Order: sequence, then C-alpha cells, then structure tokens
Amino acid sequence: MLLNILDTISKSSSAWESHRAPMLERARRYAAIQERLIAPDGSFPPLGRSLSYRIGVFHLLADILLRRQLPEGLVPAQVRSALTAVMHRMMEVLGTFDDKGWLRLGFCGHQPSIAEPYISTGSCYLCAAAWLPLGLPATDPCWAQQATPWTAKKIWEGRQVKIDHAFG
Repeated sequence: MLLNILDTISKSSSAWESHRAPMLERARRYAAIQERLIAPDGSFPPLGRSLSYRIGVFHLLADILLRRQLPEGLVPAQVRSALTAVMHRMMEVLGTFDDKGWLRLGFCGHQPSIAEPYISTGSCYLCAAAWLPLGLPATDPCWAQQATPWTAKKIWEGRQVKIDHAFG
C-alpha cells in the first residue's frame, strides 16, 4: 500500500516525488516474485504471521496489475489466471465461511490457531485487496485475453520460460 501512500502524499509535497520511481521499481520486482510463488494448483508457501488475510498477501501483485505496471515477461491474463487459481484454492475449502456466509479465521478453511491475537473476523476481509483488478474495464487485456498459464504452471508443464533475474 506504500505506492498508494506515495501517490497521495506526493500531490501535496514534492519532497516525496523522488521516492515514487524507486518504490515502483521495487514493487514491480516483488510482483514478479509473487507471481512465481503461485504453484500450478494455486497454492503458495504459507509464510509470515498474517496468514489469515488469505489471498490478501497478493495485494501488491493485484495493485501492479491494476496500475498496468506489470514487469517485463508478465501479461495481464497470466496474472489474472494465477490469482484466480489462488482464489479458488483458498476460498472454496470447506469451513472457509460460516453458515451465514461470513469468512472465518484461517488460511485455508477454518484455522483459528494461525490467527494472531489482534486478528478478528473483520481482519479476514483484507483478502479483498486481491480483487483490485476488478477496477479495470471489461475491455482491458486482463479480462479480454484468454486465460494464460502463469510461470510456475508453465515450468511444471515443461514449457520454456525466461530465467528469473533481479537486475539487468
């Protein structure tokens, strides 16, 4: 969400403008890493203490897609396909929702033991950050292009992909 903060602050203080380009470059690199972390089945490593935010972990990837700032080698439909696989993998698990349709604490299903003490049911809705691309028009390549395999899916299918480089 740092990019959003810089977008807002730089409008009222030019001192922050110099931070935007390097932050965007770092964000684009991290988005490339996030896309590569999504396995062919839509799973990803459950790391960190905020697991109950579920797909919210992909907020940055979704934001970079919304901003139309994907790093070289990633196409919108590829990212949409990867995020969709994650959403299905996580949100369709039995126990994810209570009998009234509200999200329950957990990463994949109902797992209250993974939630930090400050997490509540409302915190679970940070997962909605992964749906930022819904702000793109229907004509955007994100929606208009056919579903496309993401990097890990291509690799596990034996397809050729470009090697991952952080620089140059």
